[in-house]
Amino acid sequence: MITHGKNIKIFTGNSHPELARGIAADLGIELGNAKVGKFSDGEISVDIFDTVRGADVFVVQPTNAPVNDNLMELLILMDAFKRASAGRITAVIPYYGYARQDRKVKARDPITAKLVADLITTAGADRVLSMDLHAAQIQGYFNIPLDNLMGAPILARYFIGKGFKENDDVVVVSPDLGSVTRARKFADKLGAPIAIIDKRRPRANVCEIMNIIGDVKGKVCILVDDMIDTAGTIANAANALMNLGAKEVYACCSHGILSGPAVERIEKSPIKELIMLDTIKISEDKKIPKIKSLSVSSLFAEAIKRIYDDVSISKLFEE
Repeated sequence: MITHGKNIKIFTGNSHPELARGIAADLGIELGNAKVGKFSDGEISVDIFDTVRGADVFVVQPTNAPVNDNLMELLILMDAFKRASAGRITAVIPYYGYARQDRKVKARDPITAKLVADLITTAGADRVLSMDLHAAQIQGYFNIPLDNLMGAPILARYFIGKGFKENDDVVVVSPDLGSVTRARKFADKLGAPIAIIDKRRPRANVCEIMNIIGDVKGKVCILVDDMIDTAGTIANAANALMNLGAKEVYACCSHGILSGPAVERIEKSPIKELIMLDTIKISEDKKIPKIKSLSVSSLFAEAIKRIYDDVSISKLFEE
């Protein structure tokens, strides 16, 4: 519950209103009254029906697909709150779109993650609250405070509940070299060893499994990644693990983008269960028995409460 008299408001666009309502409920407050629609020509319209003068405003809006619409909704909402004299505006972005465009890979590439950071700041954000940024350096793209929550504790608790902690049959698998640190931290929570998949990606959204470093024969393998987009990496990894004698394969991630053939690939893969966090709204056509979603509303609510109360939230990173 809110513990002091400052005014707090939680608002949302159309990206994930269910998550925003969950966060507001966990805080014991009503979701702010606003409407985000479109004019006949496709331009975004915003109507705010609550007074926000001097308020501590939190705008919950993941910037997943349709990423440009959701991003523009966020920017326009924050501009409206800034012009309405909000005391402080925090952009709550559980999934940060364009995060994979975080550096120049070839000549004349944009660094769109930095551009989006500049847009968010210019629109009026005083701080940002996100989860499992694809690249840690994105925190440095902002000239305002950014808190990056970790989803691993929620995922780890699920597998601990299944009896996977301190189990000699369990191994945590990193699907690529870039996810080794994430996999190691996750493995520490389960008291399990790790294995690493060395892969080559010939072009975007296409990967080829090359080699597996570590012992997976006869093991229950848990693939850990920050996001699953087209599911090519995770499906190929699961097939490679089973071919090398793994007993079962589970997968988990913070952000279930699930674009293109992702659901079909997961359905056909040997993955027994895919555990995702609800940082992105899952459409009905993507809900299959293999996919389980865990809520992040209580974690974001606690982080928002700590920001609102001006106390440290660093302990949330350590859970």
